[in-house]
Amino acid sequence: MHIRKATIDDAATSFAIRREAIRAQCHGHYAQRELDVWTSGEMSHVFARRVAEHFQVAIVDGQIVGTGMIDLATGKLDAIFVLPAYMRCGVGRAMVDHLEAMAREAGIREISLESTLNAAPFYRALGFEGEGRSSYTSSLGVTLTCVPMVKHI
Repeated sequence: MHIRKATIDDAATSFAIRREAIRAQCHGHYAQRELDVWTSGEMSHVFARRVAEHFQVAIVDGQIVGTGMIDLATGKLDAIFVLPAYMRCGVGRAMVDHLEAMAREAGIREISLESTLNAAPFYRALGFEGEGRSSYTSSLGVTLTCVPMVKHI
């Protein structure tokens, strides 16, 4: 596996990974209607541009299997998604480690994220802390409960 900077050509695959990961892992943590809205629609030009400008992609055997990004101005991680067939294989951990290394290189001392309810134990296992709740409103208008988390690096 290796991780590289995404390109505009990776946008459709990244969008599909996001959709599949949400549908596979968030069931039971959020209402089905919320998940249906969150994963509905087509990829927007805004999403594609975000992928090209900010995403990193994890590659296994020539296939993109995971995504992630970090805002180096704020230290916020986002869009960490893994194809269901590659979950629990170290892809998510490798992506977080990669983004954390980017943060360290940029002189960032604390990284943060808004975890879905199902992913909070994963992030805690990687050293993130946070027990509170916040609300995330997607571009499609669904509001989801999340766990704000931080890690000092």
